Amino acid sequence: MSDKILIQDLLIRGIIGIHDWEREKKQDILINIVMEADCQPAGVSDDFRDAVDYRAVAKKVLALVEGSAYFLVERLAEEIAKICLEDERVTVARVRVEKPGAVRFSRSVGIEIERFGDS
Repeated sequence: MSDKILIQDLLIRGIIGIHDWEREKKQDILINIVMEADCQPAGVSDDFRDAVDYRAVAKKVLALVEGSAYFLVERLAEEIAKICLEDERVTVARVRVEKPGAVRFSRSVGIEIERFGDS
């Protein structure tokens, strides 16, 4: 399957990190998501109910990040992937979580994971 749903450059503020100073105040977290799903039914019908609701996914991710306080970007990425795979039409979720400015002289550091749905 080559159909992909993209959510690019979600910039959300949240608590993430292992150091005391990272746990004191929210910092920028940059999130990119690619979901693989068959988009043909929605393309043919032009009916919202046949499509993966990327707006709902983005809203859930926003709520997760703003309300969480994970230590590791790996854990945050796993939780985001779970949200993406809640819709059974999504067969693959690729999630990138980055912390801009976390390492001196770098634009950002982060992790990218790929998780598969049950089908």
